[in-house]
Amino acid sequence: MELLDSSDKSLKLAGQAIAAGKLVVIPTETVYGLGADAFNPDAVARVFEAKRRPSFDPLIVHIARLDQIDRLVSKFTSKARLLAENLWPGPLTLVLPKRSEVPGIVTSGLDTVAVRFPSQVLARKIIEYSGTVVAAPSANPFGYVSPTTAHHVARSLGDRVDFIVDGGACEVGLESSVLDMAGPAPRLLRPGGMPLERIQELIGEVLLPQAPEKVVTSPGQLPSHYAPHAKLYLMERKKLHSAFGMIKNPDTTAFILFNAEARDEMTGIESFGKVEILSDKGDMREAASRLFALLNELDTQGIESIYAERVPDLGLGRAINDRLSRASYKAKLRLD
Repeated sequence: MELLDSSDKSLKLAGQAIAAGKLVVIPTETVYGLGADAFNPDAVARVFEAKRRPSFDPLIVHIARLDQIDRLVSKFTSKARLLAENLWPGPLTLVLPKRSEVPGIVTSGLDTVAVRFPSQVLARKIIEYSGTVVAAPSANPFGYVSPTTAHHVARSLGDRVDFIVDGGACEVGLESSVLDMAGPAPRLLRPGGMPLERIQELIGEVLLPQAPEKVVTSPGQLPSHYAPHAKLYLMERKKLHSAFGMIKNPDTTAFILFNAEARDEMTGIESFGKVEILSDKGDMREAASRLFALLNELDTQGIESIYAERVPDLGLGRAINDRLSRASYKAKLRLD
């Protein structure tokens, strides 16, 4: 594995490596992505192998210009185009009917393809230099916390990749929102970095997921995902405080709270190993950008249990709660 800086020379090298069938980790505004030429099935197969990702979980294809979508989709509806013209580049993925040329390994055999146009300038330059479009799931072992720095990737994937481009910390810090635009009505498949309210302002009502999907049509739909090594428990604030008495090992227990007010309300919380605040003032954008970085950090500090506060379920809060809920799935203590 070779670590590259953000110079134009390095970005060209990264793009050429993708064109040659190599695996290149690219920075985006959401999380770091493990990139491969979307039209090279062998290279895409290496992505699944490096992540140990199940083949039934489709990948998101990243473009650097809106006109590149014509290589991927067979039908671009007026509503989908309206979203693309107003919210791209940005943290929004659209699921659309695919062209037959898109390899089945990218879409897990589905007749749709998930497409995103990232706003991160370095990502777009790498894609341009590659001369192709890039399939890029998050650059982490499957099911584990997504990386928001190049260091996170190097620690978790190491020599499974050819190059890592260091673009600094990700601005958004949460994966993209995924919207199914291939069916009769727009449907949110995964809340993420694009608030649902902004989408609805443009196209009106969007159907929300009511239960686990029978068929995985986009990344991030499995019930257990985005998990740290420590057991994570997700609770409302008032129940979080009452959990103090159940904790047997305070020194290896961490708390993740939404804001400073929550910490100040909880007498005795200072006796635990780690108390982390997503945003002192309760700023949802700051909270979202810190979440994965914080989970990655706690995994290096010998923390065995994490108790996380459910944040207000508005805007980016939906995505934060979604990630925490999936991360807590194996602990089976999601108290709603």
